[in-house]
Amino acid sequence: MNIIELEIPFEYGGRTGTIHPSLVVTENGLALVDAGYPGMLPIMEQAIANHGHDAGELTHIIVTHYDDDHIGSLYDFKAKYPRVRIVAGEREADAISGRRKPERLIQAEQLLDQLPDEQREFGRQFIRQLESLKPVPVDETVRDGDGLFSGRCRVIATPGHTPGHISLYVPELDSVITGDAAVNDDGRLAVANPQFCLDPVQAERSLKLLADLRAAHYFCYHGGKWDQK
Repeated sequence: MNIIELEIPFEYGGRTGTIHPSLVVTENGLALVDAGYPGMLPIMEQAIANHGHDAGELTHIIVTHYDDDHIGSLYDFKAKYPRVRIVAGEREADAISGRRKPERLIQAEQLLDQLPDEQREFGRQFIRQLESLKPVPVDETVRDGDGLFSGRCRVIATPGHTPGHISLYVPELDSVITGDAAVNDDGRLAVANPQFCLDPVQAERSLKLLADLRAAHYFCYHGGKWDQK
């Protein structure tokens, strides 16, 4: 079993940066954790190929939570590779599948009128981006403590950034895949984008929960891999 950190460059809203989806390699298949921004399928396929794998080998895509940079290309993956199984936490699954209005969209709509005039157009663009995301049926829902990959990976509920956010703990690799429950902020673990957390207090608790595992490696979607000193 192995975890590969992908490096996917992006440009969004005038910002450039890099996101770091994780690729989990087992003897029985290949799983991608989070699916990037909309339109990223070709870039992510190439990143997977650069590590000696083929996106056609994917058996699962595990979604840590509903956000445009985590599910943006999920529909495209499923359309091109229909056999891939989509896995998500119970609370996030309804939004991903289109059965419930996403909490991130509700938040964006509520905050729009509070934005300064110079930021309001960006807020409208963000809302349009969220509204344009196509729903994707979730094949398997998981909850805190559930096992994946024949029990070798444990699901950890890490609410705060969104209420149904999940992270993954792989004891045999002494590694955590954090999603947005933690970010590598210039060499330290921190809450990712606290200004967008739907529950900042709970986000701090979830960060502490992950830090208390004292894993050797934390695969952060933003900021990249963080290793315990």
